[in-house]
Amino acid sequence: MTSADASMPTLAATVLQSPEPLVLARFYGALTGWTVYEDDPTWARIRPEDGPGLSVQFEPEWVPPTWPGTKDAPGMQLHLDFQVEDLPAAVERAETLGATQAEYQPQADVRVMLDPDGHPFCLFLPGA
Repeated sequence: MTSADASMPTLAATVLQSPEPLVLARFYGALTGWTVYEDDPTWARIRPEDGPGLSVQFEPEWVPPTWPGTKDAPGMQLHLDFQVEDLPAAVERAETLGATQAEYQPQADVRVMLDPDGHPFCLFLPGA
């Protein structure tokens, strides 16, 4: 067996921009149950026990994307997907934490949500 290619990258985190990184990190920590590491006011990490997590970095000029996209506004460049077992309960929980449901919902077994800064994320049932 040969050793792994030392030049092969490993995904460590997806990084979101925010005018308030610690606030957004706490939201995702509460949503996922992951640990929040508040490194400084401009950077925070949210990590599960194993595997890649999220990071949030300060962006003073943050403009939320539009969903669905339009040609005259910044569109979503990525979104996060979270599988859940009980979609109505997960939506209610996310809303309690500060998320809102997007106006446009493309599927019955998926809910497009917007985090407190307007980043889209999806809650979906297994098999969706």
